[in-house]
Amino acid sequence: MTSDSAMIEMVLGRVVFQDGSSHQYIYLSESQGKRGFPIVIGSNEAGEILRVVRGEEPVRPLTHQLCYSAIEALGANVERVDIVDLRENTFFAQVVLRGAGGDCTAVDARPSDAIALALRARCPLRVATTVLDQAGTEEDGKPGFPGQAS
Repeated sequence: MTSDSAMIEMVLGRVVFQDGSSHQYIYLSESQGKRGFPIVIGSNEAGEILRVVRGEEPVRPLTHQLCYSAIEALGANVERVDIVDLRENTFFAQVVLRGAGGDCTAVDARPSDAIALALRARCPLRVATTVLDQAGTEEDGKPGFPGQAS
């Protein structure tokens, strides 16, 4: 796990849907800065992220809702989500869970799934400084979405 001092808090900047494509984009931005970066995600994950942002709840639980409910039912909570690495255009994330006894456990996850859980849990979303240094660009309102996969 990356040390806390090497992590930067991020926020979801936007979700970009491309009609007719199976790849959608989310754009993360520094909460206290000017850099950000895109992540390519699947349509299902983008739909879940948009549902959470809009406060929409489907009649039956979908996968991310089921996972979040299972975490809570086991007496844990989603403490935070960390994007910890970028290798060969692929981002790597961890969902950090805090159990009822106070112990934390990091679980590997795709960033798109982890971010969907973070938004649902309203917990911090962080990125390693090394990842932001590699992927981040100054925000100018016109990001060029490179093909970085999740």
